[in-house]
Amino acid sequence: MNPIHASAAGALLAAACLAQNQAITIYNQDFAVVRDRIALKLQQGINDVQFVGVTTHLEPDSVVLRDPTGRVPLAVLEQNYRADTISQGLLLQHFEGKEIDFLIFDRDGQERTVRGRIVRSGYSPNFGAAQRYGNQFFARQAALGDPAGGGGSPIIEVDGRLRFSLPGQPLFPALTDDAILMPTLHWRLHAAAAAELDAEVSYVTGGMSWQASYNLIAPEHGDTLDVVGWVTLDNQSGKTFADATVKLMAGDVNKLQPGEPTTGSDEMALGGLRAGGAAITEKAFDEFHLYSLPLPTTLRNREQKQVEFVRALGVATKTLYVYDGAAVAQYRGWNQETIRDQPDYGTQSNPKVWVMREFANTAANGLGLPLPKGRTRFYRRDDADGRLEFTGENRIDHTPRDETLRIYTGDAFDVVGERKRTDYNLRNGNHQLEEAFEIRVRNRKDAPIDVRIAERLYRWLNWQLVQQSHDFVRIDDRNVEFRVTVPAGGETVVTYRVRYDWQ
Repeated sequence: MNPIHASAAGALLAAACLAQNQAITIYNQDFAVVRDRIALKLQQGINDVQFVGVTTHLEPDSVVLRDPTGRVPLAVLEQNYRADTISQGLLLQHFEGKEIDFLIFDRDGQERTVRGRIVRSGYSPNFGAAQRYGNQFFARQAALGDPAGGGGSPIIEVDGRLRFSLPGQPLFPALTDDAILMPTLHWRLHAAAAAELDAEVSYVTGGMSWQASYNLIAPEHGDTLDVVGWVTLDNQSGKTFADATVKLMAGDVNKLQPGEPTTGSDEMALGGLRAGGAAITEKAFDEFHLYSLPLPTTLRNREQKQVEFVRALGVATKTLYVYDGAAVAQYRGWNQETIRDQPDYGTQSNPKVWVMREFANTAANGLGLPLPKGRTRFYRRDDADGRLEFTGENRIDHTPRDETLRIYTGDAFDVVGERKRTDYNLRNGNHQLEEAFEIRVRNRKDAPIDVRIAERLYRWLNWQLVQQSHDFVRIDDRNVEFRVTVPAGGETVVTYRVRYDWQ
């Protein structure tokens, strides 16, 4: 590492430092923590230092400069963050009200210049801020040249006439010492004594994210799955990180958005879940889970990178058919006290039968690791040609080890449900209600299937099933399930009567 030579007291040093040994922790909420190691050579007194090459989405008040050994205290008297890197728009803004030359190419390829005065540059400072802090409205308006975004079309005066565009390619004077080519931090540091140290600078930045995705592959017949998990790293920070150590934080970390007010382990290697090569490792960290990439990697600006983090073969699963026959969406917003007096409530029928895939996230089942939230894509292999066919997708939430996942993949084509109410009777001065239902499930497949018939009961003081054709499982204070087998090419009919009592 090349040291930064710091000045004597009161002097100014305009030196640049490019950090090495970078480490990044990326969160799945579109931000990251960056840690750079830099060499400082401080003289006693005040030292002015420039640190070149931070991200364009840096949160300035998150910057921490420290000696990781604790040996040398660093007193930061002042910090400045500049992200207005040199661009045509910025230079046009600097020369507003002044004349510059514009290069024009004639049709015959000859060059000539015209002199023009920049009345308005059209450059929007809000555009850069919007990129850094995620203000999509101002970014959009600025990009379109809307004055609300702080920009607009450039206005150039040539020969006493105004043009609402550039007459040619602008030619600017040479850059001044104050110009910057990359986002830069400038510190004014005070050192009690001369010292040399490897300091660490860390900061929070937007523009970086990661997400998990899972490909689940099943044979044409059978319920086993091969599970391949990927993490996708997305770097839109405005900076390339070369050979960086990368960690991924999974979990719902509380992070304030711009403008939002402030309000008051064991390690487990995942190598056994991957086929060959170094593996991503995982450990519990505070209330979250931290995944570490096995090798340093380069994350280029505006690049997406995929890394495999789990491969499990032969995971045992169950295919579940669930019939939730009551279509009650049209009753949202109704007062619960008045619903019970509506004879037509709950009589609308939904014919679709859901297809669910269920499997245990356990070591015995080939998995057994915390699974970050992400998209799941299901495929089946066609034995006729060996090709994979897409059969559905969904998302899973963060799932701890030893929990069971149940994922909806679509509606069954050959299984149909039908639900109707056969009786409705208010009694005891409208303080008791009895209802009766008939649910039919028809199976047009060539093999029998197991179906879970889900029934939602009213959340009123007391309910009791006083008659039913099949045994049921009470899920909670509102939901029950009838678990039945429907024969191939046949039909199963479930009936029940429920009684409600209230004061």
